[in-house]
Amino acid sequence: MLADRLNSDCHSATVNRDALEQALRGQGEAFFQHVNEHCPHLFAAVPFFVSVSQAEQMHAVIAAVEGVVNMPAWEDAALQQAPEIVRHMPHAKGVFFGYDFHLNAEGAHLIEINTNAGGAFLNVLLIDSQHDVAIPGEVAALNNLEQVFLEMFRNEWRLERGDAPLQAIAIVDDQPEKQYLYPEFILAQQLFERAGITTLIADPKELEPRADGLYCRERKVDLIYNRLTDFSLQQHLTLQRAYLDGQAVLTPHPHAYTRYADKHNLALLTDADSLRAMGVADEVVAILQAGIPQTRVVRTEDAEHWWQQRKQWFFKPAWGFGSRGAYRGANVTHRVFAEIMQGGYVAQRMALSGERMVCVEGAEPAALKSDVRCYVYNGQVQLIVARLYQGQTTNFRTEGGGFASVHIVG
Repeated sequence: MLADRLNSDCHSATVNRDALEQALRGQGEAFFQHVNEHCPHLFAAVPFFVSVSQAEQMHAVIAAVEGVVNMPAWEDAALQQAPEIVRHMPHAKGVFFGYDFHLNAEGAHLIEINTNAGGAFLNVLLIDSQHDVAIPGEVAALNNLEQVFLEMFRNEWRLERGDAPLQAIAIVDDQPEKQYLYPEFILAQQLFERAGITTLIADPKELEPRADGLYCRERKVDLIYNRLTDFSLQQHLTLQRAYLDGQAVLTPHPHAYTRYADKHNLALLTDADSLRAMGVADEVVAILQAGIPQTRVVRTEDAEHWWQQRKQWFFKPAWGFGSRGAYRGANVTHRVFAEIMQGGYVAQRMALSGERMVCVEGAEPAALKSDVRCYVYNGQVQLIVARLYQGQTTNFRTEGGGFASVHIVG
């Protein structure tokens, strides 16, 4: 397969670092220095290649998931054990869903879904910086992505507020300037402000509810781009109250997280009998069975079974994010295994990641693992990128690794 041959050759295509550096400096010297000092492995040294058939399977799996999640029976099942806040059902869809896949000889395997996936704005900068570089295949992105993203946020606003003007956005995260992807917040802010929308990057502690709405630094906020990993807002009660009272549009929101990203959902999506009982068509069940590794809820009473079978599984906290608390079964210690068995975990059958050979100056060629992310809004795939890394999980600490543009080849 052409994609495999290209990925196995570190000289098949490389990133023009001078062009990328120029694009980074174009955002301002402070931006460039921040990336250099705080996230030097943000962008990989090479692009990543995906075959047409792999891309088609990813699109089919995403369409199948979207179809199931929008069934009334799914809503009932997903919300059954959920906290009360997720029963609040906004009209907004939720921006930047991330469908993360491992690609290998057996095909494309959806390993998780995120509802506040980071990196999209950064990848636009990467792709735009490489326009003059000869890279095989077609870049896996819609045309004019910045306008696509801007329209997505405007659509979220329209779904909640109709034709009222969108005047102010707050990009909200805990201590935003200390977040690894803080440069992305700057890129989003610049895009919104070029469109005439006042944009603040803020800690949720800066939000102040008033009688006529939610304020930040004396500015009334219309829409909050939510980058928090407190998915049900249990530690952010001011924001929770403002969300429930409709003082500002929140995207993505707790309801979307519960329907899509709670990892218990992966167990339901790989349970053929339960899917058929919901009325899911056999052909859709077949797509999900082939495209999502079998996932099961871990129960304490099954500890002996899980210990015996652990090498075939990857253990993930059901409500986790960013690979925190996730363990490859083959490497798990007795102590960690005992913690897993206390509950709150799912087990997913191992699906090997793909590989990309990378040549870094002064080092031997290295095979980096790959994780492929599809950014999706309202069922539409906007952009596909890869993250290249070494180790158990994506980490942005690997020389030559980081975000890589994806190119689709025959």
